[in-house]
Amino acid sequence: MNLKKHIPNFLTLLNLLCGCIAIVFISDFRFDLAFYFVCLGIFFDFFDGFLARKFGVSGPLGVQLDSLADMVTSGVAPGFVMVYLLAGDYVHAPIQGYLPYLGFIITLGACYRLANFNIDTRQSDSFIGLPTPANALFIMSLPLVVADYQNAKFLAIVMNKWVLIGITLLSAYVMNAEIPLFSLKIKNFSFAKYKLQIGFLAASVVMIVTMQFLAIPLIIIMYVLLSVLNNFFTKRKL
Repeated sequence: MNLKKHIPNFLTLLNLLCGCIAIVFISDFRFDLAFYFVCLGIFFDFFDGFLARKFGVSGPLGVQLDSLADMVTSGVAPGFVMVYLLAGDYVHAPIQGYLPYLGFIITLGACYRLANFNIDTRQSDSFIGLPTPANALFIMSLPLVVADYQNAKFLAIVMNKWVLIGITLLSAYVMNAEIPLFSLKIKNFSFAKYKLQIGFLAASVVMIVTMQFLAIPLIIIMYVLLSVLNNFFTKRKL
């Protein structure tokens, strides 16, 4: 029995388990633990593909399992968080009205992206549209940012329901937009060739150390904006 071929799929199932546990913590208003379990799920998501390629055991089963696990960890969990943010209630109380359920637009956008990703042959080395794990980190970090920065003006802006609806719609759009994002894979240490990637990763580390949770949404925004600028200047050169 070749155990190597089962290791990547086992990691994928651990990703799914982390997503399920995260959803339980969200329902219990433990957004911090939910965030950490989503991060752990994304960690397993990275290494299942890495090991599948390393062991030469990539196959259609792994591809389908990966998308199904991501649907929970990077689709349902962030959508669920946005539902509570739109409800504006951090205590154990029933959600009032229908507006908060617009948060699941994030889940629908993630589902469409994951299905499209499986049949899009252009995204082997880089991404077109924001990957669902990156989007999940952005959304999952919002309640932690709110908890860390108890500033009345800041909270009034971030927790405004129309701002949150705007974030929801933009999130679903960016995941599926035809926006090429530069690859973060550095195959050899050549600063001239990978200066954008190295600069971005260095800036990200500095931001995480200095700004903690606030750095996460800012890093995701910076990644998308840098990609847009990089695409613009690349086209101009051509």
